[in-house]
Amino acid sequence: MFSNQPKGLIPAALSNMGERFGYYIMNAVLVLFLCSKFGLSEETSALIYSFFYAGIYLLSLVGGIIADRTQNYKGTIIRGLVVMTLGYVILAIPILSTSNNISWLLPLTCFALFLIAFGNGLFKGNLQAIVGQLYDNPKYSSQRDSGFQIFYVFINIGGLLAPFIAPLLRSWWLGVNNLTYNAKLPALCHQYLGGADFMAAEDMNNLSALITETGGNAAGDIAAFCSQYLEVFNTGIHYSFIASVAAMIISLVIFIAVKNGLPNPGKKVKVESSTISAEEKAAMAKEIRQRLAALFAVLGVVIFFWFSFHQNGTSLSLFARDFVDTSSIAPEIWQAVNPFFVIILTPIVMAFFGYLSARGKEISTPKKIAYGMGLAGLAFLFLAVYSYMQGYPSGTDFRAMENSAATALKAGPWVLILLYFFLTVAELFISPLGLSFVSKVAPQHMQGLCQGLWLGATALGNLLLWIGPLMYNKWPLWECWGVFLVVCLISMGVMFSMVTWLEKVSK
Repeated sequence: MFSNQPKGLIPAALSNMGERFGYYIMNAVLVLFLCSKFGLSEETSALIYSFFYAGIYLLSLVGGIIADRTQNYKGTIIRGLVVMTLGYVILAIPILSTSNNISWLLPLTCFALFLIAFGNGLFKGNLQAIVGQLYDNPKYSSQRDSGFQIFYVFINIGGLLAPFIAPLLRSWWLGVNNLTYNAKLPALCHQYLGGADFMAAEDMNNLSALITETGGNAAGDIAAFCSQYLEVFNTGIHYSFIASVAAMIISLVIFIAVKNGLPNPGKKVKVESSTISAEEKAAMAKEIRQRLAALFAVLGVVIFFWFSFHQNGTSLSLFARDFVDTSSIAPEIWQAVNPFFVIILTPIVMAFFGYLSARGKEISTPKKIAYGMGLAGLAFLFLAVYSYMQGYPSGTDFRAMENSAATALKAGPWVLILLYFFLTVAELFISPLGLSFVSKVAPQHMQGLCQGLWLGATALGNLLLWIGPLMYNKWPLWECWGVFLVVCLISMGVMFSMVTWLEKVSK
């Protein structure tokens, strides 16, 4: 797996793993944190999250342009890590939100998220450009796809460990204060503090029951308990952001330690313009246009993969909440299923590709991406068939059912596990290999920008995510999943129709 790889790959991957570890700690609790700290609705918190999530990828274009114009990729990466660290430091400060300070504390929190997104834009695409540059050496060029798959595994090691850290720190701090965790209690506490007289009797009864359940006294001062619980609950989350700060510092130290051994994209080849004829310049310009055309063609297809795959944060999360019995597992833990499969399955996928290559049946990168779209379709085919056989209505209709009837229809966790298995295999055919393809076709002086464009395509797919919950709540579920199946199959067909051209351009 690691044989015949350039020596700079592992240090670069470790630096990226530290950054991803810090990011996924924060990402695991962000929506819950915004709700519990500021009393925001789920819709408002999700909107802030959506803008932040899209910004993570869109700002990679800015980071790529800065690095390409300054030709200082390593300096841009270091600045990105520093900016992200500052964002996490702000989030780690445990300030209790009140009606008197929310007017500046919420904007400050959003500013911290912007720093994280902007720093990520300076860091992510440019580090990927450096990794791609390692494989411009003819000695390693045949290992480009496998190199990016290894790089991707390290990303997901961080993603696998991080979701366990935030719940652990939060529960520890609650325990220190003789309290226990309950995800429903913060919203009820905010509701009570905002006006107990306006609370419905059912909500008041639920609040009293949860106070007793989590270690409080429902017959005592409820307002005092609510204030205390919110402060302790959110302080525990703030402590998890300290872990993100530590992870960023480790990532920064690793990168600074190894940066001199890494290449500089865009500076590898310098040719004096006086030695190039007009015909050669025209040929070079034509080649660059062909490479960019191939890049944009692939980007246009993968937009729809991310539109489908990132439903794991929207409609698929709603499906897990409504239709799957996950009561025994903390909600953040489900975010570890995908990176777990990435780590376990990557060596298998690499071995499969190696087996075919050894027998002269190597699959080109464009074909792998096309097959990946088909595998994503297979995931949604499974879910559509299962939902049809179970007779699942729309999410809205399901939530309106009597509790006993709804409980009887709920699926076991195995449905989510199998779904994410299929989606992860598809991801391994598309995401790391897409990074490899971009590094292969990107013009030498545009490495940072082109990696930013790949991430920009991800952002465009994310901007379409709202369509999933809309269908989920309006249509029978098999129709909702059927739309994603059709999108994936059409994308696969389009990709296969371009394979010959893409293989020619990327040689």
